Amino acid sequence: MGAGDTPQRRLAHPPRPGRRHRAQLHPGAWWLWALALGTAATRTTNPLLLALLITVSAYVVATRRPDTPWSRSYGAFVKLALAVILVRLLFAIFLGSPIPGTHTLLTLPELPLPAWAQGIRLGGEVTAEALTFALYDGLRLATLLICVGAANALANPSRLLKSLPGALYEMGVAVVVALTFAPNLIADVQRLRAARRLRGRPDKGVRGLLQVGLPVLEGALERSVSLAAAMDARGYGRTAQVPPAVRRTTAALTLGGLLGVCAGTYGLLTAEGAAYGFPLLLAGLAAALAGLRLGGRRSPRTRYRPDRWDVRAWLVVASGVAVATLLALAAARDPAALHPGVVPLVAPTLPLWPAAAVLLGLLPAFVAPDPKEPS
Repeated sequence: MGAGDTPQRRLAHPPRPGRRHRAQLHPGAWWLWALALGTAATRTTNPLLLALLITVSAYVVATRRPDTPWSRSYGAFVKLALAVILVRLLFAIFLGSPIPGTHTLLTLPELPLPAWAQGIRLGGEVTAEALTFALYDGLRLATLLICVGAANALANPSRLLKSLPGALYEMGVAVVVALTFAPNLIADVQRLRAARRLRGRPDKGVRGLLQVGLPVLEGALERSVSLAAAMDARGYGRTAQVPPAVRRTTAALTLGGLLGVCAGTYGLLTAEGAAYGFPLLLAGLAAALAGLRLGGRRSPRTRYRPDRWDVRAWLVVASGVAVATLLALAAARDPAALHPGVVPLVAPTLPLWPAAAVLLGLLPAFVAPDPKEPS
């Protein structure tokens, strides 16, 4: 401390309380980035591209994940994804697959079924083609789950709730409570298992699970009561009076906009509706956003330190959208590269420019602020 650096001088210029808050990325940007990566995963069954998408999301989570309870749920999503792959393979083994194959790996005893159950079999031949198709299909769903887990680990649920429009506030509260329940439950289980190990008591097996389950349920109940009391004290559910004409206009815009979004999405997914699909989708989105804006008048509330959508948020969202768009174009132009065949069985190859497009998803690891560095 210098000669002129007195306590009074240091207190005269206190650190601004909003600097750390403004240094964080908007939570909506993380969710849009992760959902765009998940959309890209639905456009391919190439296991090399899917593994590359998982690696990209895992690297971004490892470099930009804050040290918070909800950020520790990423491992649980990875385990859930592995369980999905395993279940998909077991279904292909024991329930059969519609994919024909010539490379028989093993033959299980087949249970005869009645005539009304045609198309379903229990047991029988297990072919390499059927298992490969099940592996590709399960890996695609697992990649989508891991992308959602990345968003859950990177975005603060409470800050995301503050960014929602007023018309979606009640629904957003329910979603945030559901999203935070699993991470807190996992944190409670880990804490109680560590406490039992320190006391020399078993923490595994059925006995350990039963003795840990009751304290976990008690903690969940206490959090629920505390949350209900906090919501009641803050006037949750309070609505303002709006004219009947505004309510009818809001309902018409919201319902019509959602119908337009559904019809436009259907048009984009079909070859016949490509001409009207995109304009109808844009019109539906505009009507739905206008309805949400009008519906926000019924929920008067203030935002303390609202999150700002800055240049870094735009870059993060743009990287995810670029990955989804380029993989969709690649799937339309070269479907064989993004959907390797299983009949006949061929080894998948990594297409170069779709792989380079996936690597664009690494941009948030370099432009997003590091939560571990002091602001």
